Amino acid sequence: MMKKLRLIIEREFIAKVRNKSFIVMTFLSPVILVGMGFLIFFLMQKNDEKVKNIAYVDESGFLANDLFVDSKTVKYQDFTSLGLEVSKEKVENGDFYGVLFIPQKDSLEVLANSIEFYSKDSPSMSIISSLENKIDKKIQNEKLSSFGIDLAKIKASKIASDIKMYNFSGEKSSKLRNGLKIAVGAIAGYLLMMFVMIYGTSVMRSVIEEKTTRIIEVIVSSVKPFQLMMGKIIGNASAGLLQFFIWGILLAVFGVIVSSLLGVSMVEMQSAKVTPEQMEAMQQAAGGKGEMLLQEFFQLPLVTLFFLFIFYFLGGYMLYSSLFAAVGAAVDNETDTQQFMMPIMLPLILAVYVGFATVINDPHGPISVIFSYIPLTSPIVMLMRVPFGVAWWEIAVSMTLLVLTFLLFVWVAAKIYRVGILMYGKKPSYKDLWKWIRYSG
Repeated sequence: MMKKLRLIIEREFIAKVRNKSFIVMTFLSPVILVGMGFLIFFLMQKNDEKVKNIAYVDESGFLANDLFVDSKTVKYQDFTSLGLEVSKEKVENGDFYGVLFIPQKDSLEVLANSIEFYSKDSPSMSIISSLENKIDKKIQNEKLSSFGIDLAKIKASKIASDIKMYNFSGEKSSKLRNGLKIAVGAIAGYLLMMFVMIYGTSVMRSVIEEKTTRIIEVIVSSVKPFQLMMGKIIGNASAGLLQFFIWGILLAVFGVIVSSLLGVSMVEMQSAKVTPEQMEAMQQAAGGKGEMLLQEFFQLPLVTLFFLFIFYFLGGYMLYSSLFAAVGAAVDNETDTQQFMMPIMLPLILAVYVGFATVINDPHGPISVIFSYIPLTSPIVMLMRVPFGVAWWEIAVSMTLLVLTFLLFVWVAAKIYRVGILMYGKKPSYKDLWKWIRYSG
């Protein structure tokens, strides 16, 4: 039995890794992801660099005074003398972003809700918010002055607090590191969802292809359907692991190069407890924001996160791919899979939404904790919680439940697989699948 299973695993693994797309994407995917990140950043920078010319018509006579100060990307022009209608016509026919109209009103309260903005296209919400903030501040200062309050004293009284964050062992944290935890957790969870979907559907397509070409009939004459299903699942999982290990090596090499340029040891950063004084000294030595970002990045539990990513990928993949394999065996073509795909995909989609909606805001809240235990969502949600620090027993509970559920799903999928693999010409329903599960022949 083990010999036949090993042969199937080797066949699936070799077929996968010899595929040109697998080889190309293994080495190009990191480059593409980094390149897309830089491209998005570049496009955002370019978009912000575009100068926006905004005209304003201030009939109130006081609001625009010292209010509209030119910035690098926004330029203001006073069209008050032209009036609103002429200004609108000139702005519409010229190279302007829009025109802001400030009418004459008897009270500041009425004025605040009477200001209008005209533009050819829908204006950027950031631009409108910026204008609203300027106007709110100006109106607030006018009201304070009318109450006889000294604005200079209010301005002098303003102070910004900076809360220093530590854990009970004295290790210092920071807002930057918390932001990195959110980013790393979100990226890891999203990538895991994508890989589970990609490799899971790959198993399903492989089963459908062999069933459609009737090769499956020859194969099952030599091996049991359960061996064939497990061979496909493990073979594809092995190819995925190979891909991850290659990426891990590339990431480690990149980390060593960057840390050597910064004069920081990744091993020491990962293993040693850094005191607040040491962290402050490293940040001062780092100098720029980019270097400081990398310093904080190396403080994250990267090794733990990497190994947990491998475990949860395997657990999540094995769990879902068994269902994908069962669906592939039950249908005759990929079109018929649609009715069964949505119930399988929903937990993955739910896990991503839960991760972004709750884990980011409260990684140790009840919703985050519960969904990190539920096996259908734990691979994504728990992985998103790990950068924030999770107790070992929570991870152990999550892992145990995931393994037990995987065994249950494999048992159910195997029952569907062994019947459906030789069924042709009939579009199966959920009722048919239930009959196949109960079938004991």
